[in-house]
Amino acid sequence: MIAEMNDRSREVFRRVVEGYLDSGGPVGSRTLTRTMSEKVSAATIRNVMQDLEYLGLLDSPHVSAGRVPTQLGLRLFVDGLLEVGTVTDDVRAKMEHTVRNESSDVGGMLDRVGSALSGLTQGASLVLAPKHEAPVKHVEFVSLAPDRALVILVFADGQVENRVFAPPIGQTPSSLREAANFLNALAEGKTLAELRAVVEREIRMRRQELDSLAAELIENGSAFWEGEGSSYERLIVRGRANLLGESAEADELDRIRTLFDDLEKKRDIAEFLELTEDGEGVRIFIGSENKLFSLSGSSLVVSPYMNAERKIIGAVGVIGPTRLNYGRIVPIVDYTAQLVGRILSGKA
Repeated sequence: MIAEMNDRSREVFRRVVEGYLDSGGPVGSRTLTRTMSEKVSAATIRNVMQDLEYLGLLDSPHVSAGRVPTQLGLRLFVDGLLEVGTVTDDVRAKMEHTVRNESSDVGGMLDRVGSALSGLTQGASLVLAPKHEAPVKHVEFVSLAPDRALVILVFADGQVENRVFAPPIGQTPSSLREAANFLNALAEGKTLAELRAVVEREIRMRRQELDSLAAELIENGSAFWEGEGSSYERLIVRGRANLLGESAEADELDRIRTLFDDLEKKRDIAEFLELTEDGEGVRIFIGSENKLFSLSGSSLVVSPYMNAERKIIGAVGVIGPTRLNYGRIVPIVDYTAQLVGRILSGKA
């Protein structure tokens, strides 16, 4: 469609979209008369705008209030006219300092990456952490309260993860020890995914030998395998206040609240990684194209990161209103994903 436009239509379309992305409001014909490369009247520009509106690329929110791009228009602009900038030295320095913090904890590093990404883009950042694939070396349960327990996972690569979960009612110190002993006897050389399969099989075979509370603890505590319902997060969200700060109108606030609800309630966070399933590189989802947060009318800029075997293991992204500064945010997300991948692969 871009190729079929004449030069004037293409310039009017580009300037309307750029003006909208910059201000968040409609762009009028009189405004464009001051910026067009050729001298044309406001009436001529209005005629071009009407043609673009007929094509479904622009919309007029109010009578005589100028035009804004539609979702189709934004997609066309992003795919055909977007000029992507470069990552500045300041941004590179900040992100490299963030990932090279002295702490060796991967979760802590990704949390810092999310905070830095949010601060640099003034949007909400999303970071999908990789599942831990190293073999489990030791498991220990610690009672925190009648309705809370902590599982400590020590991996063969030296990483330690602490996850909180809800234990069965009536659990005792002896049932905690028995459950831990049972798991440690099976854990050697196995990843969490492998250990889970073995545990489920062993419980079926040896239920009579296990104390009933210990068996229930192991089964109910299986949430820690994926971190569901615990303090361990695979999906790290930072900078939500940035979205609220951009919104003043009630309908926009409602959409942001919907987004927050989606983030809080989302169970199948693997869907987030599936957004990057086409492989390496940044992908942009605008409005309803974003299958995770479509109800909020938000845009998502997301890129996967890979391990040393070139396997996608996680993703980083920025979510915000559809008028994101795509030209600036796309290279930042791309650079961050590549940097995280290099760090986790031991190449940086």
